[in-house]
Amino acid sequence: MEKMNFLKRNYGLIAGMVLMVGASYILGFQSGVHNVEPKTIYKDNPEIAADFSLFWKAWDTFKQSYLHSKDITDQDMLYGAIAGLVSSGKDPYTVFLKPSDASKFEQDLSGNFGGIGAEIDIRNGQLMIVAPLKDSPAQQAGLKSGDKIMKIDDTLSNTLTTVEEAVKLIRGLKGTTVLLTILRDGLTSAKEISIVRDNITIPTLDWEMKPDNIAYIELYNFNENASLAFYKAALPIIFSGAKGIILDLRNNPGGYLEVAVNIAGWLLKNGDVVVKEEFSSGAQEILKAEGNSALVDLPMVVLVNNGSASASEILAGALRDNRQIKIIGETTFGKGTVQELRKFDDGSEMKVSIAQWLLPNDATIDKIGITPDIIVELTQADSDAGKDPQLEKAMEIIKSEIK
Repeated sequence: MEKMNFLKRNYGLIAGMVLMVGASYILGFQSGVHNVEPKTIYKDNPEIAADFSLFWKAWDTFKQSYLHSKDITDQDMLYGAIAGLVSSGKDPYTVFLKPSDASKFEQDLSGNFGGIGAEIDIRNGQLMIVAPLKDSPAQQAGLKSGDKIMKIDDTLSNTLTTVEEAVKLIRGLKGTTVLLTILRDGLTSAKEISIVRDNITIPTLDWEMKPDNIAYIELYNFNENASLAFYKAALPIIFSGAKGIILDLRNNPGGYLEVAVNIAGWLLKNGDVVVKEEFSSGAQEILKAEGNSALVDLPMVVLVNNGSASASEILAGALRDNRQIKIIGETTFGKGTVQELRKFDDGSEMKVSIAQWLLPNDATIDKIGITPDIIVELTQADSDAGKDPQLEKAMEIIKSEIK
């Protein structure tokens, strides 16, 4: 059986993807993996409004004239040509993976791999940290959501055109070190952060009962284990007489869309719209909550920040649109497109953006994010002092709603 029907509806993210370094840049996929049938390209194909003779002239010129052409195989040239074709869309989530890169990508889907444990993405041409994973080398070294990556070791990030190029530089053998030069809001100059790579295990969920019988759920990722983890948390919450719930989606970069919809089944009424997928044709697919709705009557608030992306944004938006649940924290990341994974016979793969997500009220997420109902910042000074004003505000609001 395919991994969580990843080939049916893999979300993320990733990061996006949303796109995780040493954690997962696997987020943001929708329908199944398709094996693409070969199609012969004819010069006079009426479907192609371009003269392919130019391509072959460029091919011959490069092969005959390039100084190091003997070091490049025809297969390398083909992969390079396809990568260039895909990059013409200027979409950071639509990429071509040659077989060796596709193999690494599949390893990332397993959830255990080497790296630093942070989701990265490109936003407005800038490589940046979306979210560090809990207890990861990235978090322990001090990386924060929103950090702009200026250099990876000696490579300037503005010379990289895709997230995958950055991933290759940041990932490495366990025990080796990567040096990131970052810019951060509030800092007057760039800061170098040295991170020792390690094997990364994607965390899933923690929960505890706060004072006044308030259940506090930290959902770190919508990975393949999250549905079961939420089930195991929900049962004691139900039977303990919890009076309210704080759902913490801060620094949650997303994961499988199916998991987000499954968890929504605990929190929304059957038939409530969770998310809509809108395709280039204008057609829509509407995904609705299906489940036991066992937690639907408990007062609830949701915590988010700029590291909350993809599935986090969808679940938070669905809860607000359907139940008027208050969202607290900072504006979310804004990853709202759907990618489909296509596999080719030689082992190469292509991720293609095929649709965008719309919240139940038809609001878009991509590049916009979700603005909280109550904006509360978590500053570096707060973190250094061990304070969490966002959680404090969530506790205040949930207590008032319980009353």
